[in-house]
Amino acid sequence: MKYVCDICGWIYDPKIGDPDNGVKPGTAFEDLPEDWTCPECGADKDSFSPVE
Repeated sequence: MKYVCDICGWIYDPKIGDPDNGVKPGTAFEDLPEDWTCPECGADKDSFSPVE
């Protein structure tokens, strides 16, 4: 499931991951480190909502 940053609209897609920040493709949002932040605006994981 994809998640969208409520602050800036950046979308985390687990198929892509966040390779620039060490998150491999295939990593579920729930499995991201607790200190992971949005690569676009720096918001924490609590600022993300599931995309339907």
